[in-house]
Amino acid sequence: MPQTIPECPEFPPGFEAEQCVWRALRAQLPADAVLISGQRITGDVDAELDLLVLWPGVGNAVIEVKGGQVALRDGQWHQSGRDGSHRLRRSPLDQARSGMHALLEYLKPRLSRGPGRTTFFAALSYTRLPQGWDAPDAPRDRLLDSTDLDGVAERLRQVLRRSTQAYSPPDRATVELVVKNLRRTHLSLRNVQELARELEDSGNQLTRDQERTLSLLRWQHRAQITGGAGSGKTHLAMLKARRLTRDGFRTALVCYSRGLGRYFQLMSRAWPDAERPAYIGLFHQLPVEWGAEPGEDDDPDHWERRLPRRLGELAAEQPEECRFDAIIVDEAQDFGELWWEALVQCFKDPEQGVLFVFTDEHQRIFDRDGQAPIDLNPFPLDDNLRNTSTIARAFAPLAWEAQRCRNAEGPAVRFVDVEPGAVLDLADDAVVALQHEGWDPGRIALLTTGRRHPVQREIVEAEGFGAYWDGHFAEEDVFYGHVLGFKGLERSAVVLAVNGFHDMARARHMVYVGMSRARSLLVVVGPREVVEEAAGPELLAALDAGEAWRPPAG
Repeated sequence: MPQTIPECPEFPPGFEAEQCVWRALRAQLPADAVLISGQRITGDVDAELDLLVLWPGVGNAVIEVKGGQVALRDGQWHQSGRDGSHRLRRSPLDQARSGMHALLEYLKPRLSRGPGRTTFFAALSYTRLPQGWDAPDAPRDRLLDSTDLDGVAERLRQVLRRSTQAYSPPDRATVELVVKNLRRTHLSLRNVQELARELEDSGNQLTRDQERTLSLLRWQHRAQITGGAGSGKTHLAMLKARRLTRDGFRTALVCYSRGLGRYFQLMSRAWPDAERPAYIGLFHQLPVEWGAEPGEDDDPDHWERRLPRRLGELAAEQPEECRFDAIIVDEAQDFGELWWEALVQCFKDPEQGVLFVFTDEHQRIFDRDGQAPIDLNPFPLDDNLRNTSTIARAFAPLAWEAQRCRNAEGPAVRFVDVEPGAVLDLADDAVVALQHEGWDPGRIALLTTGRRHPVQREIVEAEGFGAYWDGHFAEEDVFYGHVLGFKGLERSAVVLAVNGFHDMARARHMVYVGMSRARSLLVVVGPREVVEEAAGPELLAALDAGEAWRPPAG
């Protein structure tokens, strides 16, 4: 039997057709194949694959399953069952094809060699197609009816081998990597949606208090909301985007950070369609979706100037229905002046378009300066909803304004004073020590301020940014990141490795961001003199008031 994911899937009432095909494939596929049920794909395109077969040496098959009696009459597909007959909006094969393309697009940035030979099928579990079937857009070899199920695996093998000769079949290592990435997506989506349910719980008093802010500003069409780390800005940005969309505004929810953009994508999958903004994601991806060249990661002029200017040009070319009534920007301190000029051009009405920006000037850690086109005074958020009181007091000397911490006390902040050349080694030892203390690896993050940790570089180079960020949200293992990319995000325990700075002028802000990512436990590893130069004597005194610690060698 093949590996099955989930091992024993639960098929609710009404999904007996999928169960029928799944059982046939489980009985017929070899042991090195993988059979996946109900795989969600989340990215620029959403899809749910009824069944997915990954078969080393043969290929990959996306299968759309339809129950009841399915028929093609006068070019239109119909499906009948216990609830009567209805017309299908799309053909089963078209649905399968879309699912395949969503899978390939999702895997493209995550696999250096691609997933290998892949095609699509539609399984009509309870339908017997007529003899001599001949439909141009529905070839018989891609349709699996009730008479094909006894030999369904062999059918997949035959079609895969003759229909996609331009691609080699996946080997076992490729299949394992595909499974790893899909599992990350599944866990990421599950974890983030659990968080979404927690935030939306009517009993969550802290969140409910913050949401009153939006009610106070409901008549403003432009507003700037400021708040320190952990003040709930990101949650409020998402909530405002949802409300505007629900009220009929064509809305964009944008940010700069890849990690935060992926968080938006995952969170929005749990929102009703009527509350899901027209665009969710990175500022720099919007012009690409409108036709701009993506550019290279190592070309700063493209990202800082050419692409923002191109966005303004493309916005002018878009029909009015493709531009926006409202734009919400999170971590707005990351945006440069040219970016704001381009973003305003994306409004249907640049003068009256709704613009809400959420910002913390003390998290301005990039070498760019821009001001949102908003004349009103900022509206402040004063509460810290993320960190324990212990952690909040530790980074208080770095905060722009004093915060009221709404959480309880926690473990003492730990400070590890080390020689400059030993920072990463001691940070690694701290991660191991936390696991020995009982911390789940998926609750720990190691963040650097200078050069990136070798593990971070290795994952990004081998699997791409998509897999890298899904690994964070999957919470299966320790996350290795950099302070620059972790704004708006958090983990229960953070080891902050102060291993230097590319720009000492922004070092204070970077330490502030890094320390404030920890919800429950914070470990700061770095040379005393570097920490003091970067963040000042008050911060060093706050760390000294915590726990001087030396993790046992890993």
